[in-house]
Amino acid sequence: MASLLGLEFVVALGVTVLICTLVSSRYRVAPPILLLLCGALWWFIPSLRAVHLAPEAVLLLFLPALLYWESFTTPLRGIRRDLVGIALTSTVLIIVTAGAVAATAHSLGLPWGPAWVLGAAVAPTDATAVAALARVLPNREVTLLRAESLVNDGTALVVYAIAVGITVGNEHFSVPWISWLFVVAYVGGAVAGALVAWLAVLARRRLDNPLLINVAVILTPFTAFLLAETIGASGVIAAVLAGLIISQASPRMGRPDARRQTENFWVLATFLLNGSLFVLVGLESQSAVRNLTSLTIPRALLLVAAVVAVLVVVRMVFLFGSSYVTRWVANEDRPHGERSRVRGTVVMGVAGFRGAVSLAAALAIPELLANGSSFPDRDAIIFVTAGVIAVTVIVQGLLLPSVVRWARFPHDTTTVEERRYAELKATEAAYAELPKLAERLSIDPEVAERLDGEYAQQLRTLQAEGDDQVLHQDEQYAELRRALIARKREVIIDLRDKRRIDDTVLRQIQAGLDLEEVRLALRMHRR
Repeated sequence: MASLLGLEFVVALGVTVLICTLVSSRYRVAPPILLLLCGALWWFIPSLRAVHLAPEAVLLLFLPALLYWESFTTPLRGIRRDLVGIALTSTVLIIVTAGAVAATAHSLGLPWGPAWVLGAAVAPTDATAVAALARVLPNREVTLLRAESLVNDGTALVVYAIAVGITVGNEHFSVPWISWLFVVAYVGGAVAGALVAWLAVLARRRLDNPLLINVAVILTPFTAFLLAETIGASGVIAAVLAGLIISQASPRMGRPDARRQTENFWVLATFLLNGSLFVLVGLESQSAVRNLTSLTIPRALLLVAAVVAVLVVVRMVFLFGSSYVTRWVANEDRPHGERSRVRGTVVMGVAGFRGAVSLAAALAIPELLANGSSFPDRDAIIFVTAGVIAVTVIVQGLLLPSVVRWARFPHDTTTVEERRYAELKATEAAYAELPKLAERLSIDPEVAERLDGEYAQQLRTLQAEGDDQVLHQDEQYAELRRALIARKREVIIDLRDKRRIDDTVLRQIQAGLDLEEVRLALRMHRR
């Protein structure tokens, strides 16, 4: 890990993330695809060849933060609506997939122990990859994929630990023992996550300093993960549950400036963490090729192709089967729009991306056993896992937009409609309460009248809905406001340049102007 601290690495990583993101936005290619390819090309830079993706960094540093923020931003209502399907894909599908991959790998020459380790490593979809590659999908499908990928890491890591333990001879198979491990992982993880979330809520309600509030926020996922792992439970489940609980409590606590600061921090942090992970996965794929000794390259590539095919087929079959079984149990008739449902299931099957967690699990396999011998086929497991990630991210990532267009999903306006409805109801309630509040707070009539006019204008705009004339006027109003803000900014910069005010005053005034411009942008964005 010393090489990871070098300034050369930091600059190269930052430049790679920056350039790939710019290119992806211009040519409409998902950033992870370019980041992965650039990471593989890093091998041609001699000073970066020694850099490796440390599994401890992924599992203990990247994973808690990314899972927490993904769970925090995943709508709980969507999870509740499709809870049965999410539970099936994040538990049963993982076990079935791991078994199918293990059987395939064993038929192609891997012993059962390493085959199960490989199956457990590649079984879970990756929250990072799903969040970055599935944005072209409607909201409901994105929620399903994100919720599945948040929980299935916990299931896969339990299967992985069992497979590694049996292979190295530390554990012996028994159904009660394995069942107990799953109970401890899920129940213990849930208890740890809920406990840390409760403590975090108490701390945030007692803190007033935005910086200290955000320190408590940053500590939450790592504390939950640490507590769960300490008691032998799933840190993944703990971090995810903590994020879900905090997402429900957060709007009612803390200061507005602290909440803005928190969101801005997490958006930037997760952007950098995601980008860094894909670059490092690409770099590690080169290392996997160079270190492959137990299999020939053609045979290893055959194994990669077979595993990818199994992953796609098993996922498709399971999604179709679980959909029909769920409807049969609920005694539902064949619904209208069956073709659309079939196409949607195909899209969900293609969107089963693998990512850094799979590679971290493969890299975490111990090199030596207790008796001094090497872990069987460790290099093959790492190579196949890296190959599977590359194929799912690059091939399926490039294929997904075309499949989504083929599926012809109806335009999803739910979020826009719900946002307009909520803003209308909130503004109506505030406008109706304005006279009482002005009287209670002893506000000057002129001030109350001024605010009354502003709220009346907001209501007219929100109630206009499809009134093009009103919306056009609102756009003109925003355009004029932006022009006036720009003129104000020019004046204060000129005053600073002429040394009539100092930089502190400039920054204070500009912060207010920036906030005003952001509010205008958000106001027009919802239109």
